[in-house]
Amino acid sequence: MGTQTRKPENEPHQPVEDPAAFGTYSSPPCFMHELDPSFVGLDGGSERIGDPPLPAGSLDWPAIRQWRKATRTQLIERRLQIGSAERADWSGRIDKALAEALSSASGKLVGFYWPFRGEYDARTLLTGLRTRGVRLALPVVVAKAQPLQFREWWPGVAMSRGVWNIPIPAEGEPLLPDILLAPLVGFDVSGFRLGYGGGFYDRTIAAMPSKPQTIGVGFELSRLDTIHPQPHDMRMDLIITERASTP
Repeated sequence: MGTQTRKPENEPHQPVEDPAAFGTYSSPPCFMHELDPSFVGLDGGSERIGDPPLPAGSLDWPAIRQWRKATRTQLIERRLQIGSAERADWSGRIDKALAEALSSASGKLVGFYWPFRGEYDARTLLTGLRTRGVRLALPVVVAKAQPLQFREWWPGVAMSRGVWNIPIPAEGEPLLPDILLAPLVGFDVSGFRLGYGGGFYDRTIAAMPSKPQTIGVGFELSRLDTIHPQPHDMRMDLIITERASTP
């Protein structure tokens, strides 16, 4: 996708009549860097599908960053190719594991994401948990290279289009989630998450005065031996896929 104009956070929001129409959008941190690399301070450059594995000893950050870009592309393409029957089956298994992980979340605030590009969709499960006192919040990008804010969300809440027309709750005080669900482009056996490259989740978790429980959620086909974690990468407390829950 090409670079697009960024809409300032303080512009008047246009109300959106049907929040369900947002089903095809991503949550703000998921896709920002691909829309405008300069917004999150990433370098440009091509992203080549089929790059070889990172050679042993190539542990400098530029090499790792390029490897992550190529790996990210391959994993997203693989995820998009999941058949509808498999997706329904795998998502149902994740639903069960995630419901168990959130069994004691009554009265807590759960930050979640809007699914995009074949990601696991937790919305039905999470909406159902509201009957048990679980509160929900969506992330909002407020400034370049800054932590996310979270605003409370519930079905029917007024929504607007934020940066690059991505849906966000139109109003609300900034909140700190007790539990944070993070989408997985990839993940490794040590619990480190490969995201979309913008660094928003790592930056946000690191800036929180009290670290939330972090749960990475995705499909098993995204498993990697390692993402070659760097000091800025935040380890997930739990990884949930259709096959396993990994502390």
